[in-house]
Amino acid sequence: MSDSPPVYRVLARKYRPQRFTELIGQDAMVQTLGNAIRRDRLAHAFLLTGVRGVGKTSTARLIAKALNCIGPDGQGGPTIDPCGQCEPCVAIAEGRHIDVVEMDAASHTGVDDVREIIEAVRYAAVSARYKVYIIDEVHMLSKNAFNALLKTLEEPPAHVKFLFATTEVNKVPVTVLSRCQRFDLRRIPADSLAAHFAKVATEEGVEVEPEALALVARAAEGSARDGLSILDQAIAHGAAGGGVTAAQVRDMLGLSDRGAIRRLFGQLLAGDVPGVLGSVAQQHALGVEPAAMLKGLLETVHGVTRAKVGGADDPALSVEEREAFADWASRMGFATLHRLWQLLLKGHGEVQTAVLPREAAEMALLRVVHASQLPDPQDLAKRLRSGEVSALVPGSSPPPAAASAPVAAAAPVAVQREEPPQPPALPDSPQALFDLMDQSPVPTAKTWAVTIRRLRFIRFAAPELLVAAGSGLKAEDVRPLQDCLRKARPGVVWSITVADGIGKPSLDDEDRARENAARDAILAAPVVAAAFAAFPDAELIGYAPDESRSMSR
Repeated sequence: MSDSPPVYRVLARKYRPQRFTELIGQDAMVQTLGNAIRRDRLAHAFLLTGVRGVGKTSTARLIAKALNCIGPDGQGGPTIDPCGQCEPCVAIAEGRHIDVVEMDAASHTGVDDVREIIEAVRYAAVSARYKVYIIDEVHMLSKNAFNALLKTLEEPPAHVKFLFATTEVNKVPVTVLSRCQRFDLRRIPADSLAAHFAKVATEEGVEVEPEALALVARAAEGSARDGLSILDQAIAHGAAGGGVTAAQVRDMLGLSDRGAIRRLFGQLLAGDVPGVLGSVAQQHALGVEPAAMLKGLLETVHGVTRAKVGGADDPALSVEEREAFADWASRMGFATLHRLWQLLLKGHGEVQTAVLPREAAEMALLRVVHASQLPDPQDLAKRLRSGEVSALVPGSSPPPAAASAPVAAAAPVAVQREEPPQPPALPDSPQALFDLMDQSPVPTAKTWAVTIRRLRFIRFAAPELLVAAGSGLKAEDVRPLQDCLRKARPGVVWSITVADGIGKPSLDDEDRARENAARDAILAAPVVAAAFAAFPDAELIGYAPDESRSMSR
């Protein structure tokens, strides 16, 4: 009888760090722990925090191994470099050591779960030097569970160590934080991740293009586990026996080709509208999300800006990208770059919430094209002062010198004198006042619009309003309503007074009157009257006055 084939282990589990030297991007923490172990200054509780996949649980297990390692000869003590061969190291790595207890706080949130720990810490370790409790996602514990743990956490027995891991340290009570030695695990840099993934690919016997590794590292967003999961998927996505290419990774992740993004960026700067629309259509046909395309353009603007200020090169960038960024940086000013950033950032937000994402992306990019052809305001002001460009008034003609002067490689610009602003039109009726507030972008305007529908006006002569008392406007609400109206119609000083009187019917009163009239007309219709005569207990429960239809039972 043949042995069953070995079960496949995903890369994220297979390449989990087994030594502190295998932890990437956490050098400061490793140094601190090493010094603490060598000087026998170990805290009784550690809190490890950071984003997912940076090594919190792996670090907790490594600390447990470091504290309990006895060396290959069984005579060793606590060390920052556990041997990985002795029984405690092997048992902890396999998750079966009786004195190293791992608990998932997400599924053990109650005080009863913590009470079991409190009762167990009184007993000495069975076979290890220290009894270690690793509590993952500790922020999920309930308030009562945290309170029950406080006393034991502050003064635990000498043979007990607590290791807490969490992604949301802000949810951990301050009383717990003050009793722990805290380590913030950093996001792993993209170049370190790419180098780590290259080693993994070599161990797996798979050829992966450097650009593909950079794409995986970028998509991982500082998480080694996320990156290994993506790499695992990329290897499976590739052809059998073949390597992993950057094109395959882009296709798998739905990313846009960086070269295509650079071409699109160049078309935006050149004002090539057909080219921009064609590139958008091409990216859409390839399955690239419009938001991802805008994100790629934002990254391009950021890269060009960094190149202009002389920032350190991003190791994840290809040589072609660095050269292109340097070229654009030499030809573009900061004002243009900042304007592009704001326009693309606004467009990205619109695309994320749009009903038609592709159309929203096209409109946003066309807005960028239009802005790219406009002269810089500061440069235009300088040219106006120097006489290179004339400010024309209606009816005059430019002097010959001004007509031939170029402005930012565009046609001569004539700045016309604007007519003085006309005073804003005022609402001439309660309905017009309601429309003004209902359509205003002022945050509180729509709320006041509901109030305006209930008001009975004794006198309506905007901006002076006389409101009947008891119709829905209190004396203390007058000032906030005036402030809101002033924001909705700038430049107008409003005067609102609440006085005794009946006033004219409100907008809601008029709506109810129309509804009642329509209902009475329907009830008076011969067909409806005959129906009620035949069925005395019938009731009119719905009607459509515009179509002269009714429903009765």
